[in-house]
Amino acid sequence: MKGDDQDRLKTVIVDDEGLARKGLAMRLESFSNIEVIQEACNANEALDAITTHEPDLVFLDIQMPGMTGLELLGEIQADVMPMIIFVTAFDTFAVDAFRVHAIDYLLKPIEVERLADAIERSMSLKQGKSLSREKQKLLDLAVSLTGKSYSAVGELINDSEFASYSDRLAIKDGSSTTFVPVRDIDWIDAAGDYMCVHVKNETHIMRTTMRELETSLNPSMFQRVHRSTIVNLERVMKVSSHINGEYYLTLSCGSSLKMSRSYKDKVKHFF
Repeated sequence: MKGDDQDRLKTVIVDDEGLARKGLAMRLESFSNIEVIQEACNANEALDAITTHEPDLVFLDIQMPGMTGLELLGEIQADVMPMIIFVTAFDTFAVDAFRVHAIDYLLKPIEVERLADAIERSMSLKQGKSLSREKQKLLDLAVSLTGKSYSAVGELINDSEFASYSDRLAIKDGSSTTFVPVRDIDWIDAAGDYMCVHVKNETHIMRTTMRELETSLNPSMFQRVHRSTIVNLERVMKVSSHINGEYYLTLSCGSSLKMSRSYKDKVKHFF
């Protein structure tokens, strides 16, 4: 049985192979939070569908005749850009996928467990966006009632139970607190009971757990790639595989981070 609209993802499937579209649509029928509203066989049909229906999620084949899936993204207006899950028979587009911040990157034939993970991540992101919209409504109301500035009221809301992901990370050092812009963080690693936050060639130390820090960061920007490492996906410039099954990520700051085998699927995730 399908859930309420707030609990469902309006979805479009884009693939030039009819059997591939049909097969994916059949698999998606078992997910109560997915509503397939249209299928498209090429980029032009997909663009029309996205503009008309403004779906939450698009399963997008990369290699299609005419316009590729990656090229299609450049034609979509930012205000109607859906969440993207790439579906492809080739594994050579992982870095490109990182750069366009897709939710996930699924290889054909699609594994059910990987599909479920991708849908769960998409649902979490939709709920996060809904929370942000509610927060904005609250902010507008508070400004109109109090006459205070948006920044002043925003700080109060960020300290309340309504806060979602903050755009700053507060790092306490004794009696002082340093506020680090989240987007400036390159990567984070654990050192015993402390976290080392690497920002523009500086390292800030904070006492917290990896799990607590991970849940406070937006998963569309930050992903855990090792038991003790979180990386800012916007900093990933190169992904290199090794014969032992591990990967190494080269960041724009020059750092090289090892991705453990248990997190190797993260190479195909976008946030």
